[in-house]
Amino acid sequence: MKIFVDMDEVIADTYGAHIDIYNQEFNGNLTTETCMGNEVWKMVPTAHQDSVRKHATRRGFFRNLRPIENSIEVLSKLNDVHELYIASAAMQFPNSLEEKSDWLNEHFPFIPWQHIILCGHKHILRGDVLIDDRSYNLEHFNGRGLQFTSPHNIRTTGFERVNNWLEVAEKLL
Repeated sequence: MKIFVDMDEVIADTYGAHIDIYNQEFNGNLTTETCMGNEVWKMVPTAHQDSVRKHATRRGFFRNLRPIENSIEVLSKLNDVHELYIASAAMQFPNSLEEKSDWLNEHFPFIPWQHIILCGHKHILRGDVLIDDRSYNLEHFNGRGLQFTSPHNIRTTGFERVNNWLEVAEKLL
C-alpha cells in the first residue's frame, strides 16, 4: 500500500507544544483535558489568542516537538512492508520547511528524503491510505482516510478513526 502520514498532531505533538508555551509565557494552567474539543488558541483569554496563533511562526517551534507515543516504532514497521510517505503542510510557516526536515531526519531516519512531501494543499496526494488529524485533508483523499485523534477533533465524525499508533498498527500491519 501507498500510505501518507501527516506530521502535526499525528507524529509530532504540536498541540502539547502550544499548551506548554502558553503556560510558560503566561503562567497558565492549560492542560490537554481542559482544551478537549477545541483549538488551544480558543481556550485562552482573547488578549492572548494572537500570541498562541503565532507560536508556529517562531524559529524552533517545529524543530523541538515531541514525537507522538509509539509513532516511531509503528512507522518503522509500516515502512518495512508498505510504501510510506510523510506528507505535511509546510508552506504556511516559512521556518517549518527546514525544521520539519531536520526533525524527521532526527526522529525518523529510516524515511528517505524522497518520501518526505512538504507541501501546501494535500488534495494532490493519490494513494491507498492517508493518516491525518484534519478532516478537510481527508475529505478529498481518494483512498482510505484514517482520522488520527487529537484533542481538537474529538467531536469530528464521518471518518474512520484511530486513537493512537497501536491502533494504526492493528489496522495496517
